Amino acid sequence: MGEREELVYKSKLAEQAERYEDMVKFMKTVAYMDPLMSIEERNLFSVAYKNVIGAKRASWRILQGNEGSDKNDKNEKNEKVQEKKCKAIYQNKVEGELKHICHEVLDILTTILGKEDSNASESKVFYYKMKGDYYRYLAEITTDKEREKVVQEAQESYQESTIISNTLCSTHPIRLGLALNFSVFYYEILDEQEKACEVAKKAFDGAIKELDTLQEENFKDSTLIMQLLRDNLTLWTSDAKMDDDDGEGLQQQEQVEVEDIE
Repeated sequence: MGEREELVYKSKLAEQAERYEDMVKFMKTVAYMDPLMSIEERNLFSVAYKNVIGAKRASWRILQGNEGSDKNDKNEKNEKVQEKKCKAIYQNKVEGELKHICHEVLDILTTILGKEDSNASESKVFYYKMKGDYYRYLAEITTDKEREKVVQEAQESYQESTIISNTLCSTHPIRLGLALNFSVFYYEILDEQEKACEVAKKAFDGAIKELDTLQEENFKDSTLIMQLLRDNLTLWTSDAKMDDDDGEGLQQQEQVEVEDIE
């Protein structure tokens, strides 16, 4: 068993054991190797980072939303100030870890895309979509000029992936996953509900028209993503209706997204 094969095997073991930090270490090494990653390897690479970044994002959101109990007693004001300071330090720690992972992935993707075969459309769609995703994660936790930069990078990456994805059939799971995440980007990051619905609906309608051409090996993945697209469209149009009715809208919910196709 060669070094590459051993790393891939260890990555699969780490996934089974849900040791995603280990999985990241193994697949990061593979990602920098020649030749470029196979479909199986790139999926393992994506799954590894998805699970690590997913845990960090969940932690950050909990800390961001948890304001703690109100303490009105004058004797407890100092304690409350200390709690806020402690929470801010801990949240900054998590935020720093999150940013580090995002930048690590983006550096790897830049290297891969610099070597990617210009004819490898499917791979380029996959990697540019992933690039857009990790810039989007940065946009969730950054502000001001830093946020403007990463939002622009995310949008450009998604747009590049979308242009290349036109070479794939409308029912291809990578193309559908891209549309799903790009629509979430428009809705959550740019706050452009109409554009989000437009992107999601176009992808869903296009896939429905070509459903009879859907390949058997892609059936499960493609139909799942189509369902997620429809779910988001239902949620977003419900939000719009509530806004029109009484100006309050539905309570904000996290949108469903697809990071990779396993």
